[in-house]
Amino acid sequence: MTNLLPMADGPAPERADAARNREAILAAALHLVETRGVDCVTMETVAAEAGVGKGTLFRRFESREGLMAAVLNESETAWQARVLSGPPPLGPGAPAYDRLLAFGHSRLATNLTHARLIAAAGRPGARSAAAVSFANMHVRYLLSELGVSGDLLMLATAVLAPLELVVLEQQVTREHLPIERIEAGWDDLVRRIVGA
Repeated sequence: MTNLLPMADGPAPERADAARNREAILAAALHLVETRGVDCVTMETVAAEAGVGKGTLFRRFESREGLMAAVLNESETAWQARVLSGPPPLGPGAPAYDRLLAFGHSRLATNLTHARLIAAAGRPGARSAAAVSFANMHVRYLLSELGVSGDLLMLATAVLAPLELVVLEQQVTREHLPIERIEAGWDDLVRRIVGA
């Protein structure tokens, strides 16, 4: 059932033209990030690609960081959808252990793929609170499904820590560890926690 009137304390409903502009801007920004790289994306290039005025971008996103954060949020939302309802083993339908391993490998790859975007969004060391909460909750759920006991919040945090961009950049960029070694080390950590 839809509300006929907006709630007094809720956000004002978005106008149809504003929603179209937002979608066009985010699609243009994502296209430019994918084809030219994050460093080449400016407010001017996004405005031109989206067919809107630069002022529209600044009113909507306030800054390049705000725009990059919105693009990152779109990517994060799509990734979460794959975790919740995509094909197994990342999505439902696979055993919890397989899902946990797929989750870690996917999170690692996503963080490395979006490293420049995360930095451009002004959060080089962390994801949004909602993204961190989602990942921790999902890992706790899988650990619970696997019969792991103990403080699942802390165990999930420990399992997720090696997948954070700050750690990955240290290992990949500075220590030149191959991705396969990082994945194998993470799989070993999971096996030890799960007791498999």
